[in-house]
Amino acid sequence: MDRNETKEPTVQTLAVLAAAAQILVAAAFVSIPVLRHRFGAVAKAAAVAELRRQGVRPEVLEENRLRFDASGHEWWAPGSFAAASLAAAALNLAGNSWGTTLTWVFSSIAFLANIAILQSQLGAVKSVRAAFRRKGDPELLRVDVPAFLTAAEGAFPAWTRTLQNVRHTVVFAGSALAVLLLAL
Repeated sequence: MDRNETKEPTVQTLAVLAAAAQILVAAAFVSIPVLRHRFGAVAKAAAVAELRRQGVRPEVLEENRLRFDASGHEWWAPGSFAAASLAAAALNLAGNSWGTTLTWVFSSIAFLANIAILQSQLGAVKSVRAAFRRKGDPELLRVDVPAFLTAAEGAFPAWTRTLQNVRHTVVFAGSALAVLLLAL
């Protein structure tokens, strides 16, 4: 048997496994926007009720373009990561050498972006307070942010936290695995 003949199936297998990891990463990136699309209105209603309880006009949300659905950057950012991951996966499955290059670039960026996303989620109260300060709206500054976030988060299904943890695990592991497999 020729040496290249024995190596070729291994390269193809690694490319298929990398593509599978990339497809899972793409699905993970769109999972939260889909969840927000489905339950965002319920979360907004809970947040509005909490604002009323605090004596803050609920209209302040619309006036400051604060949303709970998957519009704007809440959709295009993860959608872009998913599209890039799927494009690299398709190129890897096709055996195109650009697949490896794009995997290195996009998987590395996805890994780093997920660190930022996780950091933002872990520091949500601090991040929202800072965002409210940047808006400069005195009414937003009166909001009890922890209670506001608890109300909004409580409107999502109980399994949301599990989905977020699975999402982070898939993005971290899938991105690293795709790069590692194609480096072999």
